[in-house]
Amino acid sequence: MAFYAVLANIVLVVHFCYVGFTVGGEALVLAGGLFRWSWVRNLAFRLTHLATVVLVAVEAVTGTSCPLTVWEYRLRALAGERLSSQIPFIARLLRSIIFYDFPAWVFLVAYVAFALLVVLTFLLVPPQRTRRP
Repeated sequence: MAFYAVLANIVLVVHFCYVGFTVGGEALVLAGGLFRWSWVRNLAFRLTHLATVVLVAVEAVTGTSCPLTVWEYRLRALAGERLSSQIPFIARLLRSIIFYDFPAWVFLVAYVAFALLVVLTFLLVPPQRTRRP
């Protein structure tokens, strides 16, 4: 059972990093556009960021549950961690940052609006291909 708990925690950390990349990436692109940081125009970074955000928005529009959330819940069930108090402190902390108890429509609006913001930022702070000598 401890093995499943460890796997659930690993999935949670990956999920936390994914959320951090999507939200933090947009904040950095906006700041980079303002302060003229050239690295925020990296095409690979921007396309990866756009893809991660659009994936979340598409999941919300189609009513699909996040695979990372589903995977973590299944692993926690296999580990016998059915109550929040059975989850380690750091895992509870990360979950409190990632998950909120709002109606589904709130997330739908937020994810789609955020995806539109990222697309708009893609246009306002356009990426550039790296030139090789």
